[in-house]
Amino acid sequence: MPARRPSRLPLADALRLGRPPEIWFKPALSVVVSAGVPNLLLVALGRLDLAVYTMAGSLCALYAHNRPYAARARTLAGVVLGMTAGLAVSLVTASLTTDAAVLVAVGAALAAVQKALCDATRIGPPGHVILTFVSSAALFAPQRLDQVPAHLAPAVAAGVWAWAVCMAPGLLRPHGPERRATAQALTEAATHAEAYGAAATAGTPRTHDATHAPGAAAPHATRTADAGHAGRARAAAAVHAAWQALLATGARTTRTRHALGHLLVRAEVALAAPADTDPERLRAWARALRGTGPLPHVDDLPGEAAELHGTDIEQTLPVRPLHRRLATLAPVAARCFLGCALAGWASLALGFDRPYWALVTAASLYQANLTLTWSRSVQRVVGNLLGVLLFAAIVPLAHLHQALLVLFCLALSFGAEALIGRNYWLGSVCVTPMALLITEFGRFQDSGELITERVLDTLVGALLGFAAALAVTDRTAGARLESALTAAERTREHTVRLLAAPHTAPAALEHARRALAAALVELRGTADAAAGEWWQRALPLDRVVLAEQAGHRTLAETVRRQGLTPAPRTDTQAEDVRP
Repeated sequence: MPARRPSRLPLADALRLGRPPEIWFKPALSVVVSAGVPNLLLVALGRLDLAVYTMAGSLCALYAHNRPYAARARTLAGVVLGMTAGLAVSLVTASLTTDAAVLVAVGAALAAVQKALCDATRIGPPGHVILTFVSSAALFAPQRLDQVPAHLAPAVAAGVWAWAVCMAPGLLRPHGPERRATAQALTEAATHAEAYGAAATAGTPRTHDATHAPGAAAPHATRTADAGHAGRARAAAAVHAAWQALLATGARTTRTRHALGHLLVRAEVALAAPADTDPERLRAWARALRGTGPLPHVDDLPGEAAELHGTDIEQTLPVRPLHRRLATLAPVAARCFLGCALAGWASLALGFDRPYWALVTAASLYQANLTLTWSRSVQRVVGNLLGVLLFAAIVPLAHLHQALLVLFCLALSFGAEALIGRNYWLGSVCVTPMALLITEFGRFQDSGELITERVLDTLVGALLGFAAALAVTDRTAGARLESALTAAERTREHTVRLLAAPHTAPAALEHARRALAAALVELRGTADAAAGEWWQRALPLDRVVLAEQAGHRTLAETVRRQGLTPAPRTDTQAEDVRP
């Protein structure tokens, strides 16, 4: 098959602002508290030079805020350990050699490993970038081997403090993350049901009820149907993520978990029968979940469905082993290593003293596919260039006193988390001056030199980082899509066989339904990632859409079989049935 040409490079789309995340203030406040206490203490002790190490631990507070507290505790502990391991490797390497080219190579290797591990474990934002920033900067800090333990200790202490800060809200609202995940699922389901009703009123084909021949619909109808299909996929992903959040709370079923499970069943009902759904009722439940009040009351589910959906959600689905997930990330890791190494060496060749800036710039670019990597490249350059202007404006004030230096860093860290959810470039406007101020914790430096080097390193890192992404093509994207497509089709066939069997056990049907829902979410994510990859063979996107449509019809049938929705209405039935 001919290679697929790259899509148009979006500029306006890359810079367009979105809505801020619902809980943007949580990581923002957490990192301020996590960094503020140790850094102000160091100011009082006259040892602000150690803040470059405490910041390594404090930045761990940016992770895992969307996870239930049981899972958050494990995840944050892993982040602190990973940060400590990367920092230890960098400090030991810096104490053993001063060869800048070797240090860049080690930094690139660490960046590739951190990228692969963060993607494989699906750690979530900010991903590997923070870990790479910490380890790369430490490589170029003057170091002796006997100093390593004394420099690791404040980093670990700050990491433990960050862990405690991030876990503290659980004392007041222990089920907050699960409630938010369930609320998000209800909101997305309501949006889908509302869009379905609007499309039905306008006479648009209902793509998840029937399969239409390509070209049968008018262009406007096709675009509307595509938008509805995307909304259905978003809602399904949100419901699946909410179930995973409940599973992550532990094996023991609690009253709260039982109630949230019932609400998620209502979201699933909305996906299976959007025409029979009241979107406002779903949104009212979602609003109640986002508050601190009692859980909204939901009518009991019929028959055995209550037991299956309300308490037996500890049936987990098979998860690919970590080593298999890492194997699929080899092209991304190779891109990361090559791009970081080239950027760092180019910075050295230009005579700059901080090649890790170019290295980190390259590391920050790599996303799930080339299209997203291009967008991140544009965002990084625009954000950094505006960020150095902000640095030039505030650095005279920051140089007045070390306490002001720390306070500016804290304000910028809060601003970064407040803005980065709207678009990466907007957050970078605060991240860039913050990173520049951190380099001055040991001693004040020439601001003009810092600005010049940062601008040039940004351009070098973005250019060579993206060039490496172009050079290392991901030829496995199509194979991964074929694998996900085959898995979804086989899982659907298995579910259909269970539906056809006269005496299928309810538990077996429920497990098959969960597996099919997970397979469809995985298929959509894999298809989206593969569609943004360039220079590959043609993708079976039509087959993906057909598989998704068939899979969603099968899911709807399993929900009806379990007695959660009424049978499909004929066109002659005029009554309006609401859940």
